[in-house]
Amino acid sequence: MAIQRMDHVGIVVDDLAAATEFFLELGLELQGQAPVEGTWVDRVVGLEGVQAEIVMLQTPDGHGRIELAKFHAPSGRSAGAYAPANTPGIRHVTFAVDDIDAVVAALQARGAELVGELERYEDRYRLCYVRGPEGIIVELAEQIG
Repeated sequence: MAIQRMDHVGIVVDDLAAATEFFLELGLELQGQAPVEGTWVDRVVGLEGVQAEIVMLQTPDGHGRIELAKFHAPSGRSAGAYAPANTPGIRHVTFAVDDIDAVVAALQARGAELVGELERYEDRYRLCYVRGPEGIIVELAEQIG
């Protein structure tokens, strides 16, 4: 048995519209949006009475996808939306970009903040972490060498 590919990364959010706009501004493309409920989803996620809405976004090259999910029911517990980058669990998703300065400026214009600083890694990359809505951390990487 072997993995074929990674299909998508799922991110649970409270403000689906804000999170969607953040990733659209970053350059992802909307694939679809749909309500999700019923006994089949209850069994898959191990919860009862699930009523959710999902948005699927795809990278321009078609190889990476993000699923944003807003659970209307059952209510969830907050695990600290603004946890630091070294907190156990999934902390960030990384995207390769052509012009990191332009991407950072566009995201900051919509309220995103640099987590630290934009730095250079050797002669290979310029990198930074950007925090978007609900504390979502996105790493941006511009290849320079």
